[in-house]
Amino acid sequence: MKILAISGSARRNSTNTTMLRVVSTMAPEAVSISVFDQIGGLPVFSPDLEAGELPPPVRDLMDQVAASDGLIISSPEYVRSIPGGLKNAIDWLVSSHLLAEKPMVLMHASYRGEEMLEALRTVLHTVSSRFSDDLFLRFSLMPLTPDQISEELSTSENCHRIKLFLESFAHLCRTG
Repeated sequence: MKILAISGSARRNSTNTTMLRVVSTMAPEAVSISVFDQIGGLPVFSPDLEAGELPPPVRDLMDQVAASDGLIISSPEYVRSIPGGLKNAIDWLVSSHLLAEKPMVLMHASYRGEEMLEALRTVLHTVSSRFSDDLFLRFSLMPLTPDQISEELSTSENCHRIKLFLESFAHLCRTG
């Protein structure tokens, strides 16, 4: 099973990207998780750009989404909302209909961001019939360094939480 973890951050040393990278190393057997961390490289969505050959970064994202059995999305909040780069990526994917039946769940790397999470849940419920509100994993990792994030997520309690989350998501992807 292939899971694509999408980081909604364009920042090079993103807490969300780091969290997803660490979590990807804890995938259960027979599950592989790859991390998409190129949100900032996507051109601004325009239906005009869909008429011809898609820009390579967009084609790459679409290919990765199409090849995955499910998506984990983790994003910071910017000004209490969804970052523009993540919303832009979703706009590109919606136009291709790749998200309509794709199982999706959220992770979050902060104790705050409720307004963004609510807005993101609304968007994901709109674009996918298989977005799950029930499966959600949150950590308070702000403002830890990448090494500290790895250490925090590697505690026995957090490893257990991560493994249960990933096993539950893999089951959701298999069963529909």
